[in-house]
Amino acid sequence: MRRSVHWGKTRRTTPAGRSRRSARLLAAAVTATVTVCAPAAVPAQAHTQPRPQTHARPHPTPHWEPKDTGAPGVRLRGLSAVDRDTAWVAGTAGTVLRTTDGGASWRDVSPPGAADLQFRDVEAFDARHAVVLAIGEGEASRMYRTDDGGASWTESFRNTDARAFYDCLTFFDRRHGLAMSDPVDGRFRILSTGDGGRTWRVLPSAGMPAALDGEAGFAASGQCLVAAGPRDVWLATGGGARARVLHSADRGLTWTAADTPIPAGDPARGVFALAFRDRGHGLAVGGDYRADRASPDAAARTFDGGRSWGPAAVPPPAYRSGVSWLPRSRTAALAVGPTGTDLTTDGGRTWRTVDPGSYDTVDCAAVGLGCWAAGEKGRVARLAY
Repeated sequence: MRRSVHWGKTRRTTPAGRSRRSARLLAAAVTATVTVCAPAAVPAQAHTQPRPQTHARPHPTPHWEPKDTGAPGVRLRGLSAVDRDTAWVAGTAGTVLRTTDGGASWRDVSPPGAADLQFRDVEAFDARHAVVLAIGEGEASRMYRTDDGGASWTESFRNTDARAFYDCLTFFDRRHGLAMSDPVDGRFRILSTGDGGRTWRVLPSAGMPAALDGEAGFAASGQCLVAAGPRDVWLATGGGARARVLHSADRGLTWTAADTPIPAGDPARGVFALAFRDRGHGLAVGGDYRADRASPDAAARTFDGGRSWGPAAVPPPAYRSGVSWLPRSRTAALAVGPTGTDLTTDGGRTWRTVDPGSYDTVDCAAVGLGCWAAGEKGRVARLAY
């Protein structure tokens, strides 16, 4: 029986935002939040002579800068960061919002007639072109595409199989993308598009491993299906005896499955979000989404494209639903959840809470300084430093 709650993006092709130098400064600034506050040990003899005073400029301190969306009644689990100025968010009550001025103002660009839908994922190519996914059983699972910044939308897919429940979508480039459904006939179902989300077709299931009993995806942050490069894609699972990550190197035709150390064995536990900075290095976060349950080992990492996963030495202290690598960084990433934001500066080996606010999803643009987070009560924030 399908569970009643479905929670559940690092992948997109985006236009150039800021320079590579600026992106490197951001990664360095985030690293400074961990290192600048801890003074180095000083040998005893060093105190015999006074240190010369220096006038070095202090390191900038990155932090979430809230942006008023004007939608306090909406929970925003879909997020797509185009750059520092442009971002799309999507959520409950069929809501889609867009900013092109860094969050100073937001335009309600929700598809007409969608008020009863639950949008959980949005993939934007730029300020004008985007695809949004609504979740749910049967015809509640739908996709829409816009080519004019949300002024108009075209419904490009409506699920007609009552057994399917679509959770996430991702794109390899502006044309090729996939969407995933919870298992149908014992296997996860995959949709494919080759025209930017204008049309979709169900892929053959012969190359998909059998699902575990009770296994499904979590539509918590739009990050249960993510791509890196032109052909590699990963799918996160939970609800079964083991929390797994499935990988395809041929755009969803054939898949292999690997176990992760993230807690499983319950419909509320598993891998909720994935992030890959290239086809080899990835992060997984999750745990148990119930507020009264502990989530030890809520993060894992891989160096071999998801063939094997190891636990974080110091994981986030609680369940996390979203994760994203920082732009141009090989070691820094952010994870978010209802109880806070965590930072790693060593590729996922250790995590440290840097903000107590509640966010469901986080996304950093592939180029430039655009890192955004979104969540309950219409909350959206941009990383500032």
